[in-house]
Amino acid sequence: MIIGLLTAVAASACYGTGSVLQAVGSRKSARREAAESSTTGVTQHGGPSLSSTAKAAVTWEFMVGTVLDFVGFGLGALAARLLPLFLSQTVISANLVITAVLSIKLLGIRLSRAEWSSIAVVCTALVLLATAAGPEGSGHTPIATHWGLLVASVVLIGGGILIVRLLGGRAAILAGLLSGLGFGALGVGVRVLNGVDPFHLPSLLGDPALYAILVAGIGGMYLHTVALQIGSVNGATAALVVGETVVPGILGVLWLGDASRPGFAWVAVLGFVVAVAGAVAVAWFGEPEPGAPGTPEAGGRPTEVAAR
Repeated sequence: MIIGLLTAVAASACYGTGSVLQAVGSRKSARREAAESSTTGVTQHGGPSLSSTAKAAVTWEFMVGTVLDFVGFGLGALAARLLPLFLSQTVISANLVITAVLSIKLLGIRLSRAEWSSIAVVCTALVLLATAAGPEGSGHTPIATHWGLLVASVVLIGGGILIVRLLGGRAAILAGLLSGLGFGALGVGVRVLNGVDPFHLPSLLGDPALYAILVAGIGGMYLHTVALQIGSVNGATAALVVGETVVPGILGVLWLGDASRPGFAWVAVLGFVVAVAGAVAVAWFGEPEPGAPGTPEAGGRPTEVAAR
């Protein structure tokens, strides 16, 4: 349990730092395009085009953030196999706190009292969940459920990309939520993946859960990048927290046999409710950061620049 918790905390630190660096890279790319009066960075609905997202992804800040994301992924995958999903995913989602603190220094954000209070609520929820956590389930499931996870991942990411492109600049929170659901599907896939322990390459390559992990991970990263491009980094990350915490946690209990400590089920439920409420509050109170794309300090027309 202790090793799993330490691993989840390390993954959270990597994800939180990576999110802020990716936001810095996204905003640098957006301002560069705005200065060049580029009109190729948005879709007809005002959302970021694939080319503008690709340009954001090649800034050095974004690349370093992506490396940290991969490290966080490895640590998070280990934590998902050592802890109940409702605990591992929630601890990892505490990167919201790290994101908020680092964004003060790197993005010049001033958090309101309401945002700090909301972050404190999320931290309180983490304590409740850690207190209530019991043994993790076996993770053994029929292969048909692995196929179901793959289909769900394809539908989620494919539908998410389409919806975000249609909604354009209004889709920041939705993009964050959908990216979180993608990362949540990734966590479930890691937990049920065959051929890992003991290692057996044919079983690993033949498991649909492996491809669900790839689809959900890559698609979730793309949607998260879009969310960082067009909205508040704290709001997008908070929405991601909801997506990657609640659904995997519920599936872990109902599908994989995760459990709370005897007599602590109500604490686990309370922790979940408080965590979601806190994350939603951060998303609600979060406002566009000074100097971010789409704000007067960034330059350019808000509706045009914010969508890059």
